[in-house]
Amino acid sequence: MAIYTLPELPYDYSSLEPVISGEIIELHHDKHHAAYVKGANDTLEQLAEARDRDQWGSINGLEKNLAFHLSGHILHTIYWQNMTGDGGGEPLEADGTGELADAIAESFGSFAKFKAQLSKAAATTQGSGWGVLAYEPVTGRLIVEQVYDHQGNVGQGSVPILVFDAWEHAFYLQYRNQKVDFVEAMWRVVNWQDVAARYTAARQRANNLLLAP
Repeated sequence: MAIYTLPELPYDYSSLEPVISGEIIELHHDKHHAAYVKGANDTLEQLAEARDRDQWGSINGLEKNLAFHLSGHILHTIYWQNMTGDGGGEPLEADGTGELADAIAESFGSFAKFKAQLSKAAATTQGSGWGVLAYEPVTGRLIVEQVYDHQGNVGQGSVPILVFDAWEHAFYLQYRNQKVDFVEAMWRVVNWQDVAARYTAARQRANNLLLAP
């Protein structure tokens, strides 16, 4: 029985146009994200078989595959919710996202400085990866991470709350090799309500994430 399942999109394929075409959203969700879900489930089955047979010759590859596919599934699940056709701008007290706005200002100096850092992190990923805004529970601050593939170069315990997919399949059909243009356009569809809700949830659960400071 499959453990992980592909979530439904919270909007129609064309809802993020013109920033992201409906064709890209359909392929990205129905093919690429679905492949990570299948990969995670398949790897869990292979690990179960290895345990049953007490055969561990392929353990290194299986553990790497699980990290890759599971992280891909998790980041994409956040990615779809992080976007809306009515998004953009920045978090503000007036729209109920003031705590997030304050946290960004405290952690990065200003929204403009945060935007510049996340944009650079996403646009300059070597090969495939992500730019991620994450809540770091040890200090209670927000940090930007430049994630390699789906799982590399991340701080343990950090909770992603805003993710920019910088893999070519996220933009190439529309933006060709202009990753910088795609990242800049992404700011027009950020769902700050979703990001703020994730920030609040991460803060409330921080004590459960780590057993020691």
